[in-house]
Amino acid sequence: MPGFGLTIEEHSSGAFTITLRGELDLAHAYTFDEELRRVEATRPTCVVLDLRELTFVDSCGLARLIAARRRAIRAGHRLLVVRGSRAVQRLFALTAADEMFEMVNEVPLAFSR
Repeated sequence: MPGFGLTIEEHSSGAFTITLRGELDLAHAYTFDEELRRVEATRPTCVVLDLRELTFVDSCGLARLIAARRRAIRAGHRLLVVRGSRAVQRLFALTAADEMFEMVNEVPLAFSR
């Protein structure tokens, strides 16, 4: 049974990269949301959500991503989304969510290890 995982990496610039793996669905969306809120509580300069290892996102997962965007706007930090698999990008395109986010192809060099 596919699961979900995430890793959080803090950068010296005050930015964070959150790498998501597996399926961001109803069973896991709120776990992601809780972890993201912990990062947001530190008042980051930028949050990078790396979706390259996600295999699936449902409407609940997408709703949590959109909520993260709204919170980033209110808090004044940058939110970057690294494009995911074809299936994930298809959902983003079908819902026009790809137009809501600042999408990039890879984690910016400034945030790489």
